[in-house]
Amino acid sequence: MGMVGGGQGAFIGAVHRMAAALDSEIDLVCGAFSRDLANCSQTGRELGLTQDRCYSDLGEMLSCEASLGLGGGAAGGRGGMQLLSIVTPNNSHVDFASQAAKAGVHVMSDKPAGISLEEVEDLAVVLQATGTHYGLTHTYLGYPMVWQARHIAASEAFGPIRKVHVRYVQGWLASAAEDGNKQAAWRVDPALAGPGGALGDIGSHAHSLAEFICNSRMSSLVAHLRSHLPGRLLDDDGEILFELENGVTGSLVSSQICAGEENGLSITIYGENAGLEWHQEQPNSLIERRATGEVITHRAGVDKPLCDEALSRCRLPSGHPEGYVEAFANLYRNFARALRDGVAPITYGVPGIAEALRGMAFLEAAVESSNCAGALTEIKEPAYGPDRKGLLT
Repeated sequence: MGMVGGGQGAFIGAVHRMAAALDSEIDLVCGAFSRDLANCSQTGRELGLTQDRCYSDLGEMLSCEASLGLGGGAAGGRGGMQLLSIVTPNNSHVDFASQAAKAGVHVMSDKPAGISLEEVEDLAVVLQATGTHYGLTHTYLGYPMVWQARHIAASEAFGPIRKVHVRYVQGWLASAAEDGNKQAAWRVDPALAGPGGALGDIGSHAHSLAEFICNSRMSSLVAHLRSHLPGRLLDDDGEILFELENGVTGSLVSSQICAGEENGLSITIYGENAGLEWHQEQPNSLIERRATGEVITHRAGVDKPLCDEALSRCRLPSGHPEGYVEAFANLYRNFARALRDGVAPITYGVPGIAEALRGMAFLEAAVESSNCAGALTEIKEPAYGPDRKGLLT
């Protein structure tokens, strides 16, 4: 694997590297970690790479790695990269993914997939033409109990789903963190982040989680987005009412100005006979409340009676905490196994181009609705081929 972005001072690149390495199925062999060559070189040294595998930009990396041929090996060894991890600001995601695909390199991209639906549709065409595979790191779909929630919500005993509420709140942008904080600065810059601020950064995760557990696409919405700090050009707070194609209605909150909150992602789903509740900050527990008054706490663990999809994402016996890095690692592990098995990563539950397209369609519809004083807005059906099916049936 090679990586673009993720040099010193970045947050998410280190998480991607830990996740990719956790199962010893992916080796990091090269990187274009920063446009600052000193930063790139230092990052490479700290990761055990030789300096000739630390590149000035993605174009140089793709060209030089292609000359090494296919292979793998330990960090710094020979054998060109087969998979590119993209951990840069949103505005470069599509360009870098397209370059890699045209070079025959598979892609794992941080989310959202880009800054417009149009450019992500163009990427889908490139992927179709090159036959390369693409994964999108909607991290929370790597958690075992998210898969267990989807399994229970689809059961006859749960009954038809009627209502879903998803909430993702943080507090790190409650003050002007972008003044002097590079990670905050690009997230509030429309040129780098795209049309959504908090909506694109964390609301996109809430959207994918609601669709996935309910196994239905979002079809329409009413949105109110705003920024609480003077001069901030993108939303830092928002509420959305939505409807899924199966008639389920719900609400979505994405906010980064909730002082005191850390990573407050939670979802509640109500069916005819029961309700489910999951909190990412307590990820090993899924609470089921039945209409009969019975309350069941489903727990993660390889020794628990869970559905096959959830069990395959558990790594330890119950009571041993697993969390963010392990969920991330499940995506990388399953992507690697899909490549070795010659199947599309979506087969093993890795979000792909279908999720990327729907995520951008959601973001654009929410911004449009908010700009039109909360008008009811239909979410565009993205264009992608029949072999680009996603996780939803």
